[in-house]
Amino acid sequence: MSDVNELVNQYIATWNETDPAARRAAVDRLWAEGGTYVDPLAAAEGRQEIDATIAAVQNQFPGFVFRPGGLVDAHHNLVRFTWQLAPAAGAESLVDGFDVAVLTEDGHLRDVHGFLDKVPTP
Repeated sequence: MSDVNELVNQYIATWNETDPAARRAAVDRLWAEGGTYVDPLAAAEGRQEIDATIAAVQNQFPGFVFRPGGLVDAHHNLVRFTWQLAPAAGAESLVDGFDVAVLTEDGHLRDVHGFLDKVPTP
């Protein structure tokens, strides 16, 4: 997978996929075996835990959609991109963040490190 913009779009689409079988197929397609995902609120190792983490976020924010935030930057085997989580496609975002992905030689996600820039206050 050499086009990082397409990789980021597929990654975002995976976070929006609510069908469990389709979401798991997307995780299997994008992540390397033994891949990891970590952010300030979650840590997942392996495709099963990554899939469960995505499902948990969807349960916490039902009906919300992830969307690209605009920035996609890459060099070597690293990709940096921003994203937003909003209650609807055109609505103001509730959460903004950026992720840094480490890719395998064949372009799969090996590790994704998430950062939160904007979070709701309780």
